[in-house]
Amino acid sequence: MDRYSSDDDEDHQNLIPQNDIRDNNNLRRRDDDLQPVTTAMATNGGGSSPRSTFQIEETVSRSRNHSLSKRYIFAAVSLTLLLGVFFFLFTDTTRSFFSVDLSSFNKLDPLSVKAKESELRALYLLKQQQSALVSLLNHNSSNAIESAISLSREIEEVLLSPHRTGNSSLSGLGSDTSITGSSYRCKKVDQNLSERKTVEWKPREDKFLFAICLSGQMSNHLICLEKHMFFAALLDRVLVIPSPKFDYQYDRVIDIDRINTCLGRTVVVSFDQFKEMDKKKEKSAPRIDRFICYFSSPQPCYVDEEHVNKLKGLGVSVGGGKLEAPWSEDIKKPSKRSSGEVVEKFKSEDGVIAIGDVFYADLEKDWVMQPGGPIKHKCKTLIEPSRLILLTAQRFIQTFLGKNFIALHLRRHGFLKFCNAKSPSCFYPIPQAADCISRIVGRANAPVIYLSTDAAESETGLLQSLVVVDGKVVPLVKRPPRNSAEKWDSLLYRHGIEDDSQVDAMLDKTICAMSSVFIGASGSTFTEDILRLRKDWGTSSTCDEYLCRGEEPNFIAEDE
Repeated sequence: MDRYSSDDDEDHQNLIPQNDIRDNNNLRRRDDDLQPVTTAMATNGGGSSPRSTFQIEETVSRSRNHSLSKRYIFAAVSLTLLLGVFFFLFTDTTRSFFSVDLSSFNKLDPLSVKAKESELRALYLLKQQQSALVSLLNHNSSNAIESAISLSREIEEVLLSPHRTGNSSLSGLGSDTSITGSSYRCKKVDQNLSERKTVEWKPREDKFLFAICLSGQMSNHLICLEKHMFFAALLDRVLVIPSPKFDYQYDRVIDIDRINTCLGRTVVVSFDQFKEMDKKKEKSAPRIDRFICYFSSPQPCYVDEEHVNKLKGLGVSVGGGKLEAPWSEDIKKPSKRSSGEVVEKFKSEDGVIAIGDVFYADLEKDWVMQPGGPIKHKCKTLIEPSRLILLTAQRFIQTFLGKNFIALHLRRHGFLKFCNAKSPSCFYPIPQAADCISRIVGRANAPVIYLSTDAAESETGLLQSLVVVDGKVVPLVKRPPRNSAEKWDSLLYRHGIEDDSQVDAMLDKTICAMSSVFIGASGSTFTEDILRLRKDWGTSSTCDEYLCRGEEPNFIAEDE
């Protein structure tokens, strides 16, 4: 099993229709770690992989039933027409009929001054409501419904304000806050951390869990590693991080020692540390006493002869030389499992066990999807970018983006066939994608978009020309090529990790996770890992969503 196999082949072989992450359950699919376009003529590519049902996902996706939408559309349109008639009668017919000189009239009647100001504000809000209603009619969007309701209330308040008595003033109802629409702009999500349900991870010093993560690429493996932490906590074992000769070099992208710091005890060790500890204890080559497969089908543990040979090459022997599965479990139809079932089936007195591959495992999803995950610790999250990558992301944001920016993960390479195999498809024509992006930019009022993509320049160039808000093109910013005059990426060069594709991918994730609003790619575990970080870091926004959420592509190619 080669993790660098072609995108189309991986997508075709591993697509699981039941695990569609477009709904609120957001079950994971495999995905390559995507790179941003760093030059005007080249892109850093990535692969594709299906998504796990165990995926961390926090994006809020509220839906309303169709009949309610119809009733609201009828009521909102009726209100708009009624207000239109009111303005026509009041501003045009009445004034024309009496031929009043407004400048003189205003001097005599302070109420008319307030009425005139209210009319102007209400006219602006009516225009905003019209846009929301058009979106509602076109897409049946819950966000458009909420915007239209909010606007209706504001219009009512603005129109009534001049006629109120006492100390009531126009500034309290028709202030700049209403005019700019900031009252319903994107807000941070309240994560309600006080209600977290967690498990203590207090491993026995002589019991180890060897993490086996083989499906997909880096984003999938990080998700798999996070699940292994939960397994290790349930089974009271120290987690062994795989060797870079068997898996990815995790210590380049995440801070492994920080995990121990967050728990105040040793809960994870590197493969080299494990090897030394085992040698001192056994005075022989390290061995895996039991190799247990979470999934028995279609291939036990996702392990083939090549991976067995890699383990042997590391000097690790497998006791009994066989793989065992405690239950019948199919990757294509993963069963919902409880923590009690895991303890019952995987509990062992053996010193070292290996469990593979748990990427697709559907275990206590509501529990593990909490901000910070299911394990009790004193940090915001256990798996986060290394300090070098985090600082580099901050420097990039300070240099090019500023505090208020939108991040867009636009997955294109290998995604056309992958998305068209789903219903509905998640691959959108560039003009349609630009419309969706522009609507979110309008709500977020952000001046710039950070673009993380593997798309060709022909696509990103067209997208740039079409993302227009209020008549202005919104810049799409991509990480530029190395320039010695720029110092934002100096830390990576100083430590010799500037050309590592996985470091680039994690840097992209970090920048996206720190944005004001994030637009992700449905079906991408790269996107899902960003959403996990946003949830854990508290940067999630009410405007976060998948690209063109709730829409179908306006054109879909036929199958081969």
